[in-house]
Amino acid sequence: MKHIILFFAGLLALSACQNKAGETVNSESTEVDYTHYVNPIIGTSKMGHVFPGATAPFGMVQLSPQTNFEVMYNSDGSYNGKTYEYCAGYQYRDTTIIGFSHTNLSGTGHSDLGDFLLMPTHGELILDPLKTAENEPGFYSTFSHENEVASPGYYKVELDKYGILAELTATSRVGFHQYTFPKTNDAHIILDLVYNVYHHDDKNVWTFIRVENDSLVTGYRQTHGWARTRKVFFAMQFSKPFKSYGHKKYDKPGYNGFYRRFNETENFPEMAGKDIRAYFNFDTEENEKIEMKFALSSVSTAGALKNLEAEIPHWDFDKTVAESKQNWNKELSKVEVETLTEADKVTFYTAMYHSMLSPVLYEDVDGQYRGLDQNIHTSDGFTNYTVFSLWDTYRALHPLFNVLHPGRNNDMIKSMLVHQEQSVHHMLPIWSHYANENWCMIGYHATSVIADALAKNVGDFNLECALDASVSTANVHYFDGLGDYIDYHYVPDEKSHSAVSKTLELAYNDWCIAQMAKQAGNSKLENEFMLRSEYYNNVYDSEIGYMRPKLSLGEFRKDFDPLDTYGQGFIEGNAWNYGLYVPHQLDKMISMMGGGEQFEGHLDSLFTMELDDKYIENHEDITRDGMIGNYVHGNEPGHHIPYLYNWIGKPYKTQERVRMIMRTMYGPTVDGLCGNDDAGQMSAWYIFSSLGFYPVTPGSAEYALGSPMVKKAVLHLDNGNSLRIRANNQSDENVYVGSVWVNGRKLEGTMISHSDIVNGGDIVFEMSNEPAK
Repeated sequence: MKHIILFFAGLLALSACQNKAGETVNSESTEVDYTHYVNPIIGTSKMGHVFPGATAPFGMVQLSPQTNFEVMYNSDGSYNGKTYEYCAGYQYRDTTIIGFSHTNLSGTGHSDLGDFLLMPTHGELILDPLKTAENEPGFYSTFSHENEVASPGYYKVELDKYGILAELTATSRVGFHQYTFPKTNDAHIILDLVYNVYHHDDKNVWTFIRVENDSLVTGYRQTHGWARTRKVFFAMQFSKPFKSYGHKKYDKPGYNGFYRRFNETENFPEMAGKDIRAYFNFDTEENEKIEMKFALSSVSTAGALKNLEAEIPHWDFDKTVAESKQNWNKELSKVEVETLTEADKVTFYTAMYHSMLSPVLYEDVDGQYRGLDQNIHTSDGFTNYTVFSLWDTYRALHPLFNVLHPGRNNDMIKSMLVHQEQSVHHMLPIWSHYANENWCMIGYHATSVIADALAKNVGDFNLECALDASVSTANVHYFDGLGDYIDYHYVPDEKSHSAVSKTLELAYNDWCIAQMAKQAGNSKLENEFMLRSEYYNNVYDSEIGYMRPKLSLGEFRKDFDPLDTYGQGFIEGNAWNYGLYVPHQLDKMISMMGGGEQFEGHLDSLFTMELDDKYIENHEDITRDGMIGNYVHGNEPGHHIPYLYNWIGKPYKTQERVRMIMRTMYGPTVDGLCGNDDAGQMSAWYIFSSLGFYPVTPGSAEYALGSPMVKKAVLHLDNGNSLRIRANNQSDENVYVGSVWVNGRKLEGTMISHSDIVNGGDIVFEMSNEPAK
C-alpha cells in the first residue's frame, strides 16, 4: 500500500476540461477526486505491459519513462526474448531511466512506438543511452520509486544522477515537460531519434529535423516495425532559447550530396538521416525550470504546430496538470462505486483508467489524419481513432464502451469503416496501427464490434455500409486461412497455423454478420452466414470430446495433445480451454460435448487440474501468474469460461469462480495484472465482473450474471439515465447470489438485458454465503 499512498492527491481543482477532440469546454467541479483512486504503477511489473506516464483519456500522446533498451534481435539474428518484457518501455524492477518517450502501447503482447525520447542531463555531453563506444556509462540516470509519482495525466521522478526533477503532463495531442535543473553551464536536453520500443537495425527508415529558431524545432520520423510504414511528425517548443545545439548520426550514409560542404554536426539547422541523436544546450540557475511542449501529428509538422497552439497556448504547467486531472475525473466519474475496502476501489478505478488508454485519438485539431492509403483525409461527422487490438478488445472493452462511452464507440466504428474504404484489400481492420494494418492475431473482429453496437442500438453509422464492409472482409480468400475456411468449411491444419482457433473465431464472426444481415432484412445473407457460423462443428472430435485439428482430406490429425498450447491447432490456449469458444451457440456446444453433467466436470477440472510446465514453456504469453489450473485468465480466449456454468444450471459455480478470479488475478500492486492488459480487455473484464454481469456473446443484447464485488455502484449514462447497483449483504464470504431484482421485478434466469442497464433504475443483488442450488 506504500506506493498507492504516493498517488493519492487532494481535492479536484476547479478549471476547464478538454473534450474528446481536445477542445476546451467549461465544466462544473467534480465533488469526488476519482484520480485519487488510480495508481498507474499497477501492472507495470512482469507481464502487465502497461506504462505509468502521463496521458489524456484516449490520448494520442502517451508521455512515459523508458527504463531500459533492448534490441529485438541478438547478434546472431535470433529473437531476443528480453525485448518482450519492454512492450511498454517500462519495467518496475528497473532502477534506471533512459528518457521519456511520447508514444507507447498499453498492455500489448507485441509492440512498437517509443517515439521521440527526451532526456535532460548536465555535465559532459554523452549521446548514448546505456553504454558508450568506450564502454563508459551512457546518459541514463538511476532513480528510486520512493521519488516517483504517477497519477492520471501527471508523472514525476527525480533523476538521481543529475539531481534533475522531471515532471510530465499531457493533453490529447501534446506532451508537456518540466525539468528543474541545478545551477550549471552545461545543461543538455537530448532528443534521441534512434530509440524505439522493439528496435531493430532497420526500424528507422528516415528522420528529419528543422531548427526553426532558438526555441522551436520541428521534424518527423518514419519507421518500419510492427506498423510497416509509419510516419509521425512533431513540433517541440522550449520555454527559453537554447545557446547551442547539434547532433550525431549513427548510420553511415553512402551519399550525402553537397551537404558535405557543411559541418552538419553543430549548429546547422537541418538534421537528416536514418539514426540521429540531437542535443540542445542551456545555462541554468539553481532550481531553474526548463519547460517543453511537444506536439504530435500523423499529417505534418504544420499539423503538429496547430495542435500545439490549440491545446497548450500557454506556459502554465500546473494549469495543464489541473486540466488533465479534471478531464480524467470527468471520465472516471461515470461510475461511482462503494467497495469493501479502499484497496478494491483502487483496483476498480485503475481498471477504469486502463480501459481508457486505447484506442487512441488519431487526427489533428482540424480533423486531418493519415489514412490507411497513406493519403491525408479529413474526418467528416466523426473523430478518427487507431490502435484497435480487436482480437482482444471485442470481447469486453468495446461492449464496455457501449455502456459507458457509446459516442466514442460510434466514432471508433466509423473509423473502422473508413479503414475498410481505404484498404486495398477492402477489409475492416484486424489490428489497426497508426495508418497501418499489422495483421496481428486471427479472425475479423471488427464485425463483432459492429454487431454488438447494432444489437444495443448504439451509434448512427450506416447499417448497409457496415454490412457490405463486413461481407467484403469475410470473403477475402487470401487472408490467413479464410479461403480454406470457405472451401473446406473449416481451416485445415496443414494449411494454416492455429487452424482450430481460426475456425472457432471465424464461425463466431460469421454469426455476427448474420445478426447484421437480420437487422438489415437481408435473409439471403443471414442464411449464408448462419450456415458458416456452424462450421465449428467440423473441428469437433466426438470420440475424444475435444475440438481438434483436422486435415484437408477430412481426417483428424493423429499426433494431438489437448493439453499442449504449442503446435496443436490453437493460439494462446489449448483444446481444454480455447476449445470452449462457441459463444454464439453455447447450448449446442454443451450438448455436442456430452450435456450438462459432463460439461460441468470439464469446467471443474479446468480450474483444479495441475498442468505440467512442459505444456506452456514454449509460450511467452502464457505464464503461471495468469493461470488457475488450466484456466488461463492472462489470455483472452478464456475470459467467458467462468460464466459458462450459467448455461448448465449451476450459476453458483460461476459466482464462485468469478469472485475467485477477481481476488487472485487483480489487485492494487505493481503486479496487480496477471497478464498483458491487452489494450484494456483485462481491465474491462474486471469492471464488468465487479458490477455483476459480463458480455459472454458480444453481438447479442444480453449479459450473463455473475457475482458483483462492489457494495454499490452508480452508472451515469450518456443518455442522461442513471443505473444504481446494490449488493445487499456484500462481503468476501457472501459470494453467492440468492436473487436479482430489476426495478422491483425479480429476474428469472441468469441473463440481464442491455435495455435493463441503459434505461437506468435499480438492480439489487441479494448476496449470501450459501449457494442457491
